[in-house]
Amino acid sequence: MNQFLGYRRPDGKVGVRNHLAIISCSIYANRVVAAISERVPQAVPIMHQGGIGQSGVDLAQTIRTLIGTGLNPNAAACLIIAAGNENIDPYTLAEPIERTGKPVKTLNIMTTGGTSVAIEQGICLAGQLLLKLSTSKREPCSMAELVIGLECGGSDFTSGLASNPTLGQVADHLVLAGGTVILSETTELIGAEHILARRAISPNVSQRIVEIVQRYENRVLATGFDMRGGNPSPGNIAGGLTTIEEKSLGCVVKGGTTPVMNVVEYADLVNDRGLVVMDTPGNDVESVTGMVAGGAQIVLFTTGRGTPTGNPLAPVIKVTGNSLTAAAMATNVDVDVSDILTGDMTIEEAGRVLYQVLQEVASGRTVEAEEHGNMEFAIHRIGMTI
Repeated sequence: MNQFLGYRRPDGKVGVRNHLAIISCSIYANRVVAAISERVPQAVPIMHQGGIGQSGVDLAQTIRTLIGTGLNPNAAACLIIAAGNENIDPYTLAEPIERTGKPVKTLNIMTTGGTSVAIEQGICLAGQLLLKLSTSKREPCSMAELVIGLECGGSDFTSGLASNPTLGQVADHLVLAGGTVILSETTELIGAEHILARRAISPNVSQRIVEIVQRYENRVLATGFDMRGGNPSPGNIAGGLTTIEEKSLGCVVKGGTTPVMNVVEYADLVNDRGLVVMDTPGNDVESVTGMVAGGAQIVLFTTGRGTPTGNPLAPVIKVTGNSLTAAAMATNVDVDVSDILTGDMTIEEAGRVLYQVLQEVASGRTVEAEEHGNMEFAIHRIGMTI
């Protein structure tokens, strides 16, 4: 059955979780955000290091990411906390989120009387928002309503041979069902970008794929480091990968075989159906943050060597093709597809298993990252702090 049970939002989008997002405008507000989230059920903290000393495109990216996070349909309501002296006005974040019909409240620490008072007032405001969340009920929704992000972290030789091809199967199934898939990690397209560019829906999209890779390489080269011909991660090398090109060839198979419909910037709202490329760094937490801000309700995350990270809003399903990792990190891995390498399971069979898990998680099944409280959130910086 090509359905799951989700939460229909006022703007028509569907959430797979019913969270109250407590969003910090800056690092100065993080303590208040954390304290409120600890004392309010269903609340998740959206905390970051930015909002202070940022300008231009860097500040714009932070604002875009925070707005996108609030717009994600897994956030049923938002409470936005400002210190009162940052670069980000809380109403700048609140206004586009409110336009979707989602309940939003704001709080200014300075004007409420400081940290202690702000925490108590924030708990009160959160309680009011929770009353509105309590009326939300799951209902049958088409798999076409899903936007999933694809990520790999702690890659080893099993990633490209087993777990990443399994994600490719799921990506194709979901696209066929009318859903949306986001392929991220621009640094892990280096050396394989031409393969992805050949699958673009148009010459313009093909050119954009090449452009974002070149742009990223140029930024890295400006620091005096050349990524081609080497591998940026010691863990990858220990896991049997020899070059970044080899790693990239394993990475692109996560996107399956369907045409690339569009290329979007980091944390841009994804409106296309089908396979979309988002320009993100290879850093797992920053990449996942960008995709969730772009609308991903669930992230499929492959790991050969084991990575426990999660996200505050979106369940992150961990998949490994390494039997040793599956045993050593059993409480961090959700799906073990290592039988592909022994010949006891085909990639197609693994894809069907993972697609079933995707449906179950979309309907409310919790994943290991949620069980352990892994709620990492980091916004990719593209400018200097001033």
